[in-house]
Amino acid sequence: MNTALNRVKAFLSLIDFGHTLFGLPFAYLGAFLAAFSIYHEWPSIYALFWITIAMVGARTAALCLNRVIDLNIDKANPRTADWILPSGKLPVSLIWVMVFVSLAVLIWASARLNPLCLALSPLAVVILWLYSYTKRFTWLCHLFLGMAIGIGPVGSWFGITGAFSLLPLIPGAAVMFWVAGFDTMYACQDIEFDRRHRLHSIPARFGEKGALLLSALFHMLTIVFLLMTGIIFKLGIWYYIGVGFASTILIYQHLIVKPGDLTRVGYASFSINHYMGLIIFIMTLINIFVLI
Repeated sequence: MNTALNRVKAFLSLIDFGHTLFGLPFAYLGAFLAAFSIYHEWPSIYALFWITIAMVGARTAALCLNRVIDLNIDKANPRTADWILPSGKLPVSLIWVMVFVSLAVLIWASARLNPLCLALSPLAVVILWLYSYTKRFTWLCHLFLGMAIGIGPVGSWFGITGAFSLLPLIPGAAVMFWVAGFDTMYACQDIEFDRRHRLHSIPARFGEKGALLLSALFHMLTIVFLLMTGIIFKLGIWYYIGVGFASTILIYQHLIVKPGDLTRVGYASFSINHYMGLIIFIMTLINIFVLI
């Protein structure tokens, strides 16, 4: 019993289950924007349930894929050598099983939403699978990660409407640049390791100073696309207050992480970033509640 429980705990740690707040609120944002702007009503509990299942399946598959594909890299990196899979706390075969189970859950949930989501689910699988290989051939890997998470609000929009639209690409772009920004910042810890092992990343390509400048640029673009979202969907003051709070979080990250001082990079990249999507989503809900 204890062994089984320990494995469950190890698996939840491997997939960073507590970090689900990174993407899920933005997925809900896409759903609520679609329901409000197209139908002028709240999304159904049914749709939100299957959107949640699809997101959990996609995120679990993505994290498991990343861990098994990067296993040898993580074993060689002193910073990651004691992580769950490199340290042998879980068998690789189990993680591969969870990859395919999670992908099946994603496709199943997509089918429960509508035919468009089912038709597009293989594209989501390709994006999730491809990301883990990108660091082997391009320093744009951080943007690929951003795109993998940025499809959340896009997919949720399709889950509500069942029809293709370019509109959700705007909040999707905000998520993409947000993730790329903090992932670039976090990758500064592995500059020398990446260079020695011929791995591609923005820090390895442009150095610590250049990487932090590009991270700041990505976060500026995040704010731009969040503002564009408010304009396009005719959101009001409550939404923009949320954007203001989110912008403060982003600015704070770049004040506490500077070239030559990465001591707080983990806190900046992950701990306070938990609140970004949550703040935007909650303030959007308040805004919609006021307008309906």
